Amino acid sequence: MRWLVILIATGLLSQAALNLIRPVTTYKLISFGSGSFTVGAVTAAYAILPLFTAMLLGRVSSRIRRIRLLMVAGVALIAVGGVGINLSPNALSVALSSAVLGLGHLMFTIGGQSSIARFFPDSDLDKGFGWFTAAYAAGQFLGPLVGGLLLGTGTDAHSAQRIADISQSLWIGAGCALLAVPFLLPNWQPRTSKSVTSARPERSTASIGSILKIKGMISHMFASLTLLSMLDILTAFLPLVAEKHDVTPAAVGVLLAIRGCASVVSRLFIPKLSAHFDRRQMLVASLYISGVSIALAPTFIDVLWVSGLALLIGGFFLGLGQPMTMTMISTLVPTVDRGSALAVRLMGNRLGQVALPVISSSVAAGLGPAGAIWFCCALLCLSGAEKNLRR
Repeated sequence: MRWLVILIATGLLSQAALNLIRPVTTYKLISFGSGSFTVGAVTAAYAILPLFTAMLLGRVSSRIRRIRLLMVAGVALIAVGGVGINLSPNALSVALSSAVLGLGHLMFTIGGQSSIARFFPDSDLDKGFGWFTAAYAAGQFLGPLVGGLLLGTGTDAHSAQRIADISQSLWIGAGCALLAVPFLLPNWQPRTSKSVTSARPERSTASIGSILKIKGMISHMFASLTLLSMLDILTAFLPLVAEKHDVTPAAVGVLLAIRGCASVVSRLFIPKLSAHFDRRQMLVASLYISGVSIALAPTFIDVLWVSGLALLIGGFFLGLGQPMTMTMISTLVPTVDRGSALAVRLMGNRLGQVALPVISSSVAAGLGPAGAIWFCCALLCLSGAEKNLRR
């Protein structure tokens, strides 16, 4: 399906840009002399605008015919956010630009996910979401790797060379996002869907409350927000942990790339795994094993091969969880409400992305930057326990 290929290509480019920009943002904050609390606050700012716009954009995605235009606006805002972070003279400006970056990511993600929910038959949703999130994971592999290579092996956070490398990396990230635009402008999306014909698309009447009242919805959304917040916390705080142990940006880039690569592999195997295992079992395994494994990464940051192995295992199981939650949430509601349901899921994700970095940075004040990662790992295990109790 040509549209799926477009989604994969643009998802890869947008996520490569995003995941190049975000770890480099932490190094920019370090160059300002910022600590754990500021890093946590800027990470939370990334999700502020999406928190208040997710439901509106979800409804737009359910009605709009040319859903690709929502995705074009998304990648444009990712580029604007990257440029803004690059030109920021202080942490407050970085936070504001991060908010723009987060809004761009939300718009692109809602467009892509709603497109799959709209155009794919129910039997192929795991395949569609699996390939789309595999593209995301591939971008999460390439972005940090390129960013780490650009920042190099120096350990002086305030040197002129480091600051110049940070600027170059952010320009490249913004340019990478814009590369997705030519793929999205031609009208290559399918002309028909499960709920959209030549007539005006049926409007979703679902509200946040009505969606959350559906049995199992809140449980799936809690799992989703912990899985996604884990990525944010790891991306933002692992560079801080590394700086305290004199681990180079290049090594951090490789560690984050290992996590992303493992998630790519797991998502490519989702169609086969779904044929042999229950979705719920796969999600619970994802929550428990990723929580335990990723907790080891900052603990053994001085022994890079151990940290890398922990992120390899954790990344594989972390990669299974997100597409599982997308499918499970999508199939709980009628087709016409799927855009709205996925938007509520994203709104829940953004609520977690606002709250958890702030809470995690408070934990980090007592335990150090690694404490923020450990806290989020504990939440992953808590989500797994909650699902077991619901059996």
